[in-house]
Amino acid sequence: MPGSLKFHQSALGKKVIMAASGIVLFGFVLVHMLGNLKLYQGAEKLNTYAEWLREMGAPLLPHNGAIWLMRVGLLVAVLVHVVSAYQVTRLSQRARPLNYKARQTLQATYASRTMRWGGVIILLFVIYHLAHLTWGSVHPAFIPGDVYSNVVAGFRVWWVSAFYVVAQMALGFHLYHGLWSMFQTLGVTAGDDRDWRRKFAVAFALLITLGNLSFPIAVLTGFVS
Repeated sequence: MPGSLKFHQSALGKKVIMAASGIVLFGFVLVHMLGNLKLYQGAEKLNTYAEWLREMGAPLLPHNGAIWLMRVGLLVAVLVHVVSAYQVTRLSQRARPLNYKARQTLQATYASRTMRWGGVIILLFVIYHLAHLTWGSVHPAFIPGDVYSNVVAGFRVWWVSAFYVVAQMALGFHLYHGLWSMFQTLGVTAGDDRDWRRKFAVAFALLITLGNLSFPIAVLTGFVS
């Protein structure tokens, strides 16, 4: 068996693949959140930014061409990430076919214990988010091209905002544990001081979570209208 194939089929190889696809997804959630901050600059700024995304790469690419390329790339990254996570879980179960009589959770964080359920919540949220604010199929007042109005009208529905809040909390835990695990998998160290990895994971997760939570809260409180 070739060495590269053997590595790919190993638990470590699958973890490395999962970490690499995670880096792509980490980058996306950061850029996505930063772009959405234009909500606080008003309708013109946010809608202009959205139109720029649709026309990005012109005239080489057609209208929405760059966005679709990014969507395909993200879809591939998500599929690779999910499949790798499933395979790692299966390998772990096969290595330990019998459950422990008493699970040791003293060193397990809440984020790590809820990683799989968090992933399911995030996946459901992404599907709803696309149907809600991208396609408008579940948005009762959707206006094509008017991102600002769609966001404000969408988040005024309290249960929609509540779902977004729950999903962002799950995303925060997922990002934290995912980054921490990624550093361990890739062997990222800083001499004898390894605490910076955990601090970075916490800071990144908080940045994304608080930024995304601010959008529905700003609409519900009337700060953005």
